[in-house]
Amino acid sequence: MDWDNLRFFLEVARTGTLVAAARRLGVDHTTVARRLRALEKQAGATLFTREAGGHRLTEAGQALLPGAQAMEQAARQIGPAAPAAGDGPSGVVRLGATEGFGTAMLAPELARLTVRHPGLTLDLLALPRLLHLSRREADIVISLERPQRETVVVTRLADYALHLYGERQYLARRPLVQRREDLRHHAFVSYVDDLLFTRELQFLGALHQPARFALRSTSIVAQVEAVRAGAGLAVLPAFLADQDPTLARVLPQEGRFIRTFWMSMPAELRHEPAMQAVWGFLREAVAGMQARLLPP
Repeated sequence: MDWDNLRFFLEVARTGTLVAAARRLGVDHTTVARRLRALEKQAGATLFTREAGGHRLTEAGQALLPGAQAMEQAARQIGPAAPAAGDGPSGVVRLGATEGFGTAMLAPELARLTVRHPGLTLDLLALPRLLHLSRREADIVISLERPQRETVVVTRLADYALHLYGERQYLARRPLVQRREDLRHHAFVSYVDDLLFTRELQFLGALHQPARFALRSTSIVAQVEAVRAGAGLAVLPAFLADQDPTLARVLPQEGRFIRTFWMSMPAELRHEPAMQAVWGFLREAVAGMQARLLPP
């Protein structure tokens, strides 16, 4: 059978959708569909059933899978014997992360990775919501909750600190905050409760129940900007707020919270060279961020 067609077959089997397979292969989804049709014609059988959630292997597809995987492994073993120019991991890897961490911390580091491996294309989804591996929304996800699915590879990436902050001029003209009771004199900036995508972002209940919120937003970047503009106090990641000299911590000891970033990927993708390159790089890069993630 045509090895090129089998490559497309394997990616659809792994990712579950034409779009996800196309992204990893760096082609249009119509190309993936055309390759599958050609392979099914050659095999004389339907290899996938089309369902609402994506593509599922038929019995014929299941029977073909081990042989296709063996051919892929053989191709990998042959490959290193004659490295080509620009040899290295290639393809598209889609990374999902929380908005603030993805934007402020990961984007500059991922830029270095693309210089190291020009064949890689990285899609960074820095969003204020949870991305699902099960829906193939991303290849690697960095989240605030540890995934529980057995088919997922998970590692504890890093802990990070958050503090209560206010803008310095705002704090100078408002009642001094020396203890929790003093917080009643202040307005707050926070998340929109019914749109909160994880309970790990619920902070204020453990510190103070505000009488009112000046502004609420699904975006942590918007919250930082609102605090900078003097709207009120907010619990913000130290890796964002400590970089801004106009912001100051409030109740430094009591207003401190620790959360954890977890990194995960589908188990069936763990041996892919591009996935290994991104996974290993992220662990190394984030290990070097500890001083900014967990400042004193």
